[in-house]
Amino acid sequence: MTAPRPKRIPRELVPKGESLCDYCSAKCCRYFALPIDTPENRQDLDFIRWYLLHDRASMFVEGDTWYLLVHTTCKHLQEDNRCGIYETRPQICRDYTTAECEYEDTWVYDQYFETPEQVQDYMDALYGHEYESLRSRKPAALPIA
Repeated sequence: MTAPRPKRIPRELVPKGESLCDYCSAKCCRYFALPIDTPENRQDLDFIRWYLLHDRASMFVEGDTWYLLVHTTCKHLQEDNRCGIYETRPQICRDYTTAECEYEDTWVYDQYFETPEQVQDYMDALYGHEYESLRSRKPAALPIA
């Protein structure tokens, strides 16, 4: 049986010699974010809208970089929030440190999109309401009888 994890405490109160990971919910193992090309036109934004039509995906902008954020848990994350393949984990995991990790969960993005409708609103704000979607047009509403 796994010992219960210590209660989450502020980073600066983690006792000397203990790992911040012992107090964490392993947020870094519950998503991945991939930088993408900065959208330059309505069609590029329509592709982003398409990404967000898929479950557990969102987009964010940090500085000048756009990211596709996929909310999915690493298949090797164990119930105690430890890595099940720690000794053979990928290099990206080895390079990641707690020095600038998301333990406090206070990140604020320059822009954040969770729904395709938010991207559509952004497109309309940038380019007007002209419709150039890759998808078929929204059907007209039925008349009210």
